Amino acid sequence: MSKIVEEVLSANAAYADDFGDKGALPMPPGRRFAILTCMDARLDPAKYAGLAEGDAHVIRNAGGRASDDAIRSLVISYKLLGTREWFVIHHTDCGMETFTNEIMGDLLAGSLQTASVDASGWHDSNAGGGTSDGKYINWLTISDNAKSVVEDVLRIRGSSMVPSDIPIYGYIYDCKSGKLVEIPEATAAGKAS
Repeated sequence: MSKIVEEVLSANAAYADDFGDKGALPMPPGRRFAILTCMDARLDPAKYAGLAEGDAHVIRNAGGRASDDAIRSLVISYKLLGTREWFVIHHTDCGMETFTNEIMGDLLAGSLQTASVDASGWHDSNAGGGTSDGKYINWLTISDNAKSVVEDVLRIRGSSMVPSDIPIYGYIYDCKSGKLVEIPEATAAGKAS
């Protein structure tokens, strides 16, 4: 067993010991909202949004992007579990700003090993063989953070599965200060009607 597995299982045992009445929490989120945000380990949506278990749905992916799967989760969140407001929250210093679809495709073609980055860009070991499959994926990279928040709110708002009465708010989490900074154009685009 790896050290990580041991640490996770130990932490889980301590958590389960103090689980208390959390087993009785209802499935629908108590505060009836959802957050779409990035998987970046520096982001703790429970802390930056003041959440306790059972409060809200948190959907995470690389970049916090409005991918088909993220929209699928948001639709389930309102249609089956009653959320009535949504947040799209990207963040500063996002790794999705550091590469393009072409770079990712090339890195995967070089090898399946972890790449490295320095001042001159991304580098691959080219050891062990790679795959061309990465060249056929839209990695939803980010070239302009505020613009990407607006794009994602518009993509969600434009989905035929999303009712017009659900407001969608757009923010960027500042990794240096911990503050949420509204992107007014995104929130305007996500306004409920």
